[in-house]
Amino acid sequence: MTEYVSTTPGLFPLPDWAKDDLSDAKGHQKHDLISGDEGEAITSIYDEARAEVVETQVEAGLDLISEGQLRWDDMLAHPLTVHDAVDTGGIVRYYDNNNFYRDPVVTDELGFSGDVAGELEAAAALTEEPLQAVLPGPYSLADLATDDHYGDEETFLSAVADFLAGEVEAFPAHETLFLLEPSLVENSPGDGLDERASEAVDTVASATDAEVIVQPFYGALEEKVYAHLLDADFDALGFDFVTEQEQNLYNIQEYGATDDISLGLADGQNTLLEEPEAIRERADWVFDQIPVTDFETTYLTTNTETFYLPYAKFEAKLEVLAEAAALAEVTHA
Repeated sequence: MTEYVSTTPGLFPLPDWAKDDLSDAKGHQKHDLISGDEGEAITSIYDEARAEVVETQVEAGLDLISEGQLRWDDMLAHPLTVHDAVDTGGIVRYYDNNNFYRDPVVTDELGFSGDVAGELEAAAALTEEPLQAVLPGPYSLADLATDDHYGDEETFLSAVADFLAGEVEAFPAHETLFLLEPSLVENSPGDGLDERASEAVDTVASATDAEVIVQPFYGALEEKVYAHLLDADFDALGFDFVTEQEQNLYNIQEYGATDDISLGLADGQNTLLEEPEAIRERADWVFDQIPVTDFETTYLTTNTETFYLPYAKFEAKLEVLAEAAALAEVTHA
């Protein structure tokens, strides 16, 4: 019988009060975005907001607690945009949606930063519940960035993977690590690079003893990318069943899956609120379609990050996921 675990892939919306306070404290200019050296007026707002989102997750009953990534102005690009070896360029569209990020231009060796580790340490001090770390996957982070130092695509991808692995080694104790890899779907690596992408994931996953979940989203992986990714040593592969069902099912049926699985079944971008029973039924439907149903752990999550949602809807989605996992633990055989 699989163990159902409720969680999210992080990147939470800011509480409404924090948006207002930060707007006043930071202003609206590019130079007022997060750079890693914020003063007390700004850090105190993020500290209070972090405490609120941690408490919100605990009260909702989530099994794994994320820091929330509230400081991440640049969504997935954040670990680079605050790095000393990176200059931030122009504003770039984040895939095909209406969100944008600053182009991180890598100009020197990517040494240790510690920015995300500091966030996790702050979250760990707020709760005794199991902590979940969240990072962009190495392929997605390299794909979103511009290389002005390493010189070729494969070398740059390897450097980004080594950088992320070094960051993970500095993390406080954590139960799980989510690696978010939407670029594996949105800008699929071609022949040769697909194998290097798998090796890069393996590099980061090997830096922690925690359970590692690789979470692509915005669709399904191409077959060769999927097959190569399974060669990496991680614990659970994620599937965006909100955006794409047929190809995700085909990949599992044709190539198998990891011992654990992460199911993106609640819509992280839509304010429509699912019922816990509906999430449970969707999980049952997935398992009915595939030959392997004895996963050790099934993570129930939104299909994407949740920063798109109004804060009240975000809170409600957490409660739905927690209730769905509890229902599944009782009734699914």
